[in-house]
Amino acid sequence: MNRVAFDLGFIEIYWYSITMLLGVVLGSLLAYLEIKRLKLDKEYYFNMLFYAIIFGFIGARFYYVLFNLDYYLNNLGEIIAVWNGGLAIHGGIIGGVLTIIVYSLINQRKINEILKYMDISAVGVMIGQIIGRWGNFFNQEAHGGISSIKFLKSLYIPDFIIKGMTINNIVYHPTFLYESLLNLIGLIILLIVRHNKKIKNGMILSLYLIWYSIVRFFIESMRTDSLMIGNLKMAQVISIILIVCGIILFIYSWKKNDYYNQVVRK
Repeated sequence: MNRVAFDLGFIEIYWYSITMLLGVVLGSLLAYLEIKRLKLDKEYYFNMLFYAIIFGFIGARFYYVLFNLDYYLNNLGEIIAVWNGGLAIHGGIIGGVLTIIVYSLINQRKINEILKYMDISAVGVMIGQIIGRWGNFFNQEAHGGISSIKFLKSLYIPDFIIKGMTINNIVYHPTFLYESLLNLIGLIILLIVRHNKKIKNGMILSLYLIWYSIVRFFIESMRTDSLMIGNLKMAQVISIILIVCGIILFIYSWKKNDYYNQVVRK
């Protein structure tokens, strides 16, 4: 598996970087279409999104480095080598959410507005995750345990994926694919739900947190390269926390907030 998409001589462009960029672009495009549909403040949202992407990216890298600190302390130059992989989505979510909250509070936006913008962003993030997982495929990382060609063929998995998941003549479960497809189902659900007139601000974000965290919890149980905290897989611990947060947010939104399709500010 060649991780390099293009070798321009003076620089190599990695598939991992391309998938990350494509995920950001498509996620932002979908957000733009929703902002336009709801007639919200485009300039405000995309200024906020600009910072959220930057600090979300930093958060994703910082989170990964933090849980591999011994390695990176001995290889400081590798900290910036994100093209080799090593972006933790949970760190990205934390960094992005905190950025949106801080930016919104600085601009004196109300909680109802903040939740609406987070709802819009959550759908974009889901797209980024669907596409971004393919970067793990090209890097031959984030895979599951040992499988077999026969089993993977029984799932109608394409040959090029099976070939890519054959490392040193050992076939592994393409957990990146499982997660990508399950998130695609989640994306479809979110797109359908947000057009329901009874949905309230914050509910789409809560459903994203619940869906993705359940998916990630079970996918993580199959992976062999998990970030650990003691004997626990950190992603599973965070997933449980986010499921609880999602449930609390859903209940709060149901009782307290305005309807999603109600325009907050033109």
